[in-house]
Amino acid sequence: MATSEDVRENVKKYYGKRLESSGDLQTGAASCGSSCRPAPRSVTEALSEVHPEVTKRFFGCGLPFPAKLEGCRVLDLGSGSGRDCYAFSKLVGPNGHVTGIDMTQELITAARQYVQYHQEKFGYKEPNVTFVQGYMENLNEAGIQSDSMDVVISNCVICLCADKRAVLQQAYNVLKEGGELYFSDMFASKIIPDHMKQDAVLWGEGMGGSLFWPDLISLAHSVGFSSPHLVSASHIVVYNSELKAKAGDISYASGTYRLFKLPKSPAMSNATVTYKGTLAEFPDQLDFDSSHCFKKDVAVQVNGEMAAILQSSRFSSDFKIQMLDKQESKSETTPEYCHLNPFLLADKLGSSVKQCSKTSK
Repeated sequence: MATSEDVRENVKKYYGKRLESSGDLQTGAASCGSSCRPAPRSVTEALSEVHPEVTKRFFGCGLPFPAKLEGCRVLDLGSGSGRDCYAFSKLVGPNGHVTGIDMTQELITAARQYVQYHQEKFGYKEPNVTFVQGYMENLNEAGIQSDSMDVVISNCVICLCADKRAVLQQAYNVLKEGGELYFSDMFASKIIPDHMKQDAVLWGEGMGGSLFWPDLISLAHSVGFSSPHLVSASHIVVYNSELKAKAGDISYASGTYRLFKLPKSPAMSNATVTYKGTLAEFPDQLDFDSSHCFKKDVAVQVNGEMAAILQSSRFSSDFKIQMLDKQESKSETTPEYCHLNPFLLADKLGSSVKQCSKTSK
């Protein structure tokens, strides 16, 4: 069985030396930009202003850009060439700060070359982006302080890590109370067998290390996070015939989830919440996730966990929240999780990453 260190070294070689551009990947997870799901204008504009050499070496599988980032401290796990970091640099503004962490020296070096370019492009007096070499399984060792971040994001890198629980635990630790982990990743329709985990190319493509999607829920709860909220999903098409044969009957999807670090003992009471329409890009309605759409001035009843999220997070000022006397019953606090299945949502949306990816070389 490969050790965590073996996995790290293989991934470093795969992304640092073997892959020159996103077109070199062998799955349809690459190059999935804003066309895979609608994005606010601010996000598409920010991405369009990232230097093309940075975008060229982008290997993500989704679009993990949550709303309301002005002034936030953001950490990007597995920041790679820095594409998302530089887009976040514009979205957080001059009073925010973005830190990218990656274990691959080649990618950190490449990303750092464009700090001044983006600072000048966005008209900032000082740079608001820092790139750190280190491991997302040990953020404190890399100099990331506990309780220091408003938002932690990652784009298709947790599937490349052998110890996913450590990654989630570290993300939880560095978030402030009410903070959010918002990430896109590859998920599998079944538990990945051990022989697939030993294949360096399968692992480098994300196929060997993808989580069986229900395991995300138990992992999130085990480290202290709220239940995950599924935002968007697309089917991932494996267009390399050799890799497709190795995968057998296992299929893959890209899923974007948001998890929150709630107060230690939140009041888990149902509540009536009303969106005020105060987010500039969402004046009429805020699509919080695939199951919660909040229309302006329309009262909606939510369960205790969602009420606690809205009350403790950066969205608290955007909602009028009226707690209800009724406490949640056991059945209400242990919901069915089929609405968190990325494969079902991808079916519903009719979305496939193949539409956004390059054809095989």
